[in-house]
Amino acid sequence: MSDIVSSGKALYWGTSEWTADEIRAAWDIADRHHLHKPVMEQPEYNLFRRMRVEFEYARLYEDIGLGITSYSPLASGALTGKYLDGVPADSRANLSGYEWLKGMLTDEKRGERVRNLKPIADELGCSLAQLALAWCTKNKRVSSVITGASRASQVRENMEALDVAPRLDRSVMARIEEASPFMN
Repeated sequence: MSDIVSSGKALYWGTSEWTADEIRAAWDIADRHHLHKPVMEQPEYNLFRRMRVEFEYARLYEDIGLGITSYSPLASGALTGKYLDGVPADSRANLSGYEWLKGMLTDEKRGERVRNLKPIADELGCSLAQLALAWCTKNKRVSSVITGASRASQVRENMEALDVAPRLDRSVMARIEEASPFMN
């Protein structure tokens, strides 16, 4: 990876779904050998998956300047609310080989947390998806949030989360935490 950065084929390199120990080891090896070090990590981060970003990597932010480019901010669509009444016929969770996803998307505990978030989204005049995306951007350690969409309308809706984020003050963030508490 260091050679790729040195040759100008990449600006920097990072990891995806590595543990804090693995990132630290790679960084230390690169440091010892005067190589380009990993500067970012791409973990899953959303209201259901928070442990790595909020706790496991905590020392790495200050120690090595680790940046975060997170993915799956909508927890494969669970945080949009579209699975609260079952799996829609056109959902990828109905595709062969995705049975594992169906169980996650219809999990009762997750569904309850999404239902708890709905009044907050309604009060803010936004969708559940926009609320979940805006929440991810409020973490000062998150540099970028990778979104996914299967339709152009979803891309537009997702980008409107940028207008929602400034409205997530301390009181709203506390209500979100109460509605969907940390439980990794």
